[in-house]
Amino acid sequence: MRHPFDSAAPQPGVVTDVAPGVRRLAAPNAGPMTGPGTNTYLFGVAEIAVVDPGPDIGEHIDRIIETAGAPIRWVFATHTHPDNSPGATTLAARTGAELVGRPAPNHGPQDRTFIPGRVLDDGDRLETGDFTLEAIHTPGHASNHLCFRHVASNWLVTGDQVIDGSTVVINPPDGDMKDYIDSLRRLRTLNVDALLPGHGDRIDDPIRAIDWIIEHRLEREARVLAAVKR
Repeated sequence: MRHPFDSAAPQPGVVTDVAPGVRRLAAPNAGPMTGPGTNTYLFGVAEIAVVDPGPDIGEHIDRIIETAGAPIRWVFATHTHPDNSPGATTLAARTGAELVGRPAPNHGPQDRTFIPGRVLDDGDRLETGDFTLEAIHTPGHASNHLCFRHVASNWLVTGDQVIDGSTVVINPPDGDMKDYIDSLRRLRTLNVDALLPGHGDRIDDPIRAIDWIIEHRLEREARVLAAVKR
């Protein structure tokens, strides 16, 4: 089955304006599990929120601060996997920003240095003069996974819930396939206009992308079940 939303890969260190007041910067950590690298998103003009600063790579942290061009007040993590949040503590220490998200779970390889000063529940919002971000709790890939809806554009930062060009690993016990599918089905009902994934380029047909992942996962499950029956 062909993946329906392959696109141009972001380039590490290159800043892309993806919407008014929203910029993307890919970390230099390309690889088999990260694709072209982890996407870092910067929201705001006068005050900046950074989502997923990625691994703790000095040149990337420097580039985030340089790109911001204004005080970084908040550092968000979609979840605490090693390619998403380890840079957050360093970035917050250098800028005085508040860490925002959900603490690391106990299972699997997690970034336990990420200790949020503000813990987000489903539906919580950060409202500023520039932008509003709404948290959507989407367990499955990780139990503490959050997506963030940028209210003005109705675009959704998806972390590793939906990525561009591939599908994600669901690694038990913290990862849970049923929760993952349920979270995808919930995102489908939000009717957002575009997805800003944790890896790869913007996805402009969210329903098609989400439906493809659900179909792909259920087809794989059916093949496994058939093999077990045989």
